Amino acid sequence: MFTLFGADRSGSAAIEMALTLCGADYRLVGASSWEEGAGQDELTRLNPLMQVPTLVIPGDGVLTESAAILIHLGLEFPLSGLLSQDAFERAQQLRALAYITTSCYASIGMIDYPERWLPDADADQLDRLVAGARSKLHSQWEVFSHVFYNPVAWHPQAPGAVEMLASVVSQWSGAREHLERSRPEFSASLGRIDRHSVIKAVLQRHGW
Repeated sequence: MFTLFGADRSGSAAIEMALTLCGADYRLVGASSWEEGAGQDELTRLNPLMQVPTLVIPGDGVLTESAAILIHLGLEFPLSGLLSQDAFERAQQLRALAYITTSCYASIGMIDYPERWLPDADADQLDRLVAGARSKLHSQWEVFSHVFYNPVAWHPQAPGAVEMLASVVSQWSGAREHLERSRPEFSASLGRIDRHSVIKAVLQRHGW
């Protein structure tokens, strides 16, 4: 049994999708740094950074970082389709997962918590930082489309780890609206992924 700590409209949605696709038994615990309660206390004990998603795997090992969790599940459930069994294709999938978590997540962190980067800034300075980070995020998704929207790395007809993480993370900070204007074919592909039965059910539960 897996235990997933997460919150609505957070990155834990991608892990819910992956666990469901794998057919894994899991328990979902509502917890985050911004929600008080028993789940928060348990999450703090397991992960002092209070990150979501945090996944407790059988044997009580603790996994954090969305890409690491998805890669672990892909390796643990090789027939799930989370990761390709072809080495060349899988290499591009790992590259795409790393890109989303290192590039897009970094900009989103600035958008959501600008005061962490400019603790002594006034409101105008924080607004400018948020605007710059949002513009950067949107350009990062354009780069993602340019690099990974191809038959090797991208499979909307059979979504795996990359498509699930992209489906969730692109929901934030106006990225979908920007891509609809700037990269309509890629935007339509994201929409196709959203309609996959497993992904659709989780997105709806999260209010997307």
